[in-house]
Amino acid sequence: MVLLTILFCIVLLVLLVSLAKVNPFIAFLIVSIVAGLLLGIPINKVTASVQKGMGDILGQLLIIICLGAMLGKLVAVSGAAQKIAGVLVDAVGEKYIQWALVAAGFIIGIPLFYGIGFVLMVPLIFSVVYKYKLPAVYIGLPMLASLSVTHGFLPPHPSPSALVALFHANMATTFIYGLMIAIPAIILAGPVFAQFLKKIPSEPLATFRAEELPIEKLPGAFNSFFTALLPVLLLMLTAFFPYLNIKDPGVSKFIAFLGDPSIVMLIALIVATYTLGIKQGKSMGQLAGSFTDAVKDVALILLIIAGSGAFKEVLTASGVSSQIASQLQSFNLPPLLLGWVIAAIIRISLGSATVAGLTAAGIVAPLVLQNHVNPNLMVLSIGAGSLAFSHVNDSGFWLYKEYFNLSIKDTIKSWSLMETLVSIIGLVGVTVINLFVK
Repeated sequence: MVLLTILFCIVLLVLLVSLAKVNPFIAFLIVSIVAGLLLGIPINKVTASVQKGMGDILGQLLIIICLGAMLGKLVAVSGAAQKIAGVLVDAVGEKYIQWALVAAGFIIGIPLFYGIGFVLMVPLIFSVVYKYKLPAVYIGLPMLASLSVTHGFLPPHPSPSALVALFHANMATTFIYGLMIAIPAIILAGPVFAQFLKKIPSEPLATFRAEELPIEKLPGAFNSFFTALLPVLLLMLTAFFPYLNIKDPGVSKFIAFLGDPSIVMLIALIVATYTLGIKQGKSMGQLAGSFTDAVKDVALILLIIAGSGAFKEVLTASGVSSQIASQLQSFNLPPLLLGWVIAAIIRISLGSATVAGLTAAGIVAPLVLQNHVNPNLMVLSIGAGSLAFSHVNDSGFWLYKEYFNLSIKDTIKSWSLMETLVSIIGLVGVTVINLFVK
């Protein structure tokens, strides 16, 4: 009954948004309340769960998305995005621009959390799309595949890092195995899969669309790249700080403060305001107008993401994940496959990769010791399962859908299938490595 209830709620959400044309935020609120009541949450606590879910997810993403939109708008209207696109195409040629973006997404995705990487790289994707009249999904999805793979497979991202600790795996070994799986997963689920998506119509978010400027009015190449990638540079520097062996607690606290994604985005926007704004002859009034426009354009996205957070919290608060996991534990499957299956089903049901990964880990942890399973491979198997079939209950699904301005059908055909390919390729990779590793 639990799985049937979840299925009913997901179908109801899809019907409300696609057929009834209900605003997705309102649809999420309705479905979240219905789900809470059907799954047995006390009637006086349903709204509290909805509010908690919205608060939790907006607390993580509100500052990042708003400041990222402002930075992206400035990168677009200043001509920096146009300059970056021109330099990239000059370096690799228009024929290989997709691969250049994939490589950039992979390098950037290692230190960056997925949401931050998405918000930062979307302006770069759209600048290439607009300048060279290329299909947005065909160009953009492979880069997002590389961000997704690093999020699911590679430490220091939250879920794989937590799984390494839970299974007492080796961080470096997990990273190396993860890298071996990540590269084919990105290639197959990215550029290869995108070959079938060229005809998907997409009119990307207008925030990042700017009129083409004459060459003499463009900022310099160094200024453009440095400013656009400053958040990445700051996060990479703070990520490598622990390896410098500096013991001073005051310095460590200060670096941790600087490495907080919200502070990083604020610093980057302040720098960009000067380098791409004031330095380029724009007044603070003009810049303030651009920033206001950017926030207006992402307001609906924030509401939709808040709605998805409410739905996820209702499902989590009802104890659905533990019920699903306990039922699946009775299946007689190899431990690595069982970990993947449990993570995948919880991911599809709840929408959260992190919740799916950590719940599955708690269930299969005893099996790792009993069956002498390689803990590094179990981390990757569960990580792969936690990426399976992102759909309407996942905030990442809506982030992609709204930024690329797609229908639900086309989002499932591109985004959801890409995530599923990454998940399946990850499981195959784990199985192959397991044949050679004792």
